Amino acid sequence: MLRAGASTWDLSRTGEVHTGTTIMAVELDGGVMVGSDSRVSAGEAVVNRVFDKLSPLHQRIYCALSGSAADAQAIADMAAYQLELHGYEALRVELEEPPLVLAAANVVRNITYTYREDLSAHLMVAGWDQREGGQVYGTMGGMLIRQPFAIGGSGSAYIYGYVDATYKPSMSPEECRRFITNAITLAMNRDGSSGGVIYLVTITADGVDHRVILGNELPEFYDE
Repeated sequence: MLRAGASTWDLSRTGEVHTGTTIMAVELDGGVMVGSDSRVSAGEAVVNRVFDKLSPLHQRIYCALSGSAADAQAIADMAAYQLELHGYEALRVELEEPPLVLAAANVVRNITYTYREDLSAHLMVAGWDQREGGQVYGTMGGMLIRQPFAIGGSGSAYIYGYVDATYKPSMSPEECRRFITNAITLAMNRDGSSGGVIYLVTITADGVDHRVILGNELPEFYDE
């Protein structure tokens, strides 16, 4: 099983492969920004160096994937399908507004909880809507909680101190881009299962902006 995040296992004892990722979502002034690394590993092998872990659920709603790469993508696909066909498009036509971010987060939460014994994945949902603006939701298991920022994956364990000390509310897009890029770079430097490039998606009332931060463009940090 290929995984883009989750726990570390001893292959010799359990037959599982150890996995890793770093994902992050932040509310900013006028919207949200979502970021991830791009490495997918199976045991000690890197099987994909540039996998995009930021999956669209709707026009201005994205989710960041961690866990089993296949399981996480399956949940994202199921959620996008439900948002498209099971009432939310009818609501959009009637009220002339797209699905709410909270509605999308609830769909992801319900799928994750329903299939908790079969699928191994943790998704963050982030997006913008006309009612609440930019929003970030954690959906682990049966939990659903809105947060000003969220981090996940194996690399997140290395950056709690950095994000707690550096985060400030209502950052500009440029400040938020620097915040996320620095945090994920630090995680990639410490976590052997995170790496590659950094994918960034910025979602505002004006639309969606996609960026890729290549390896030679990442900030440099040095150990003392």
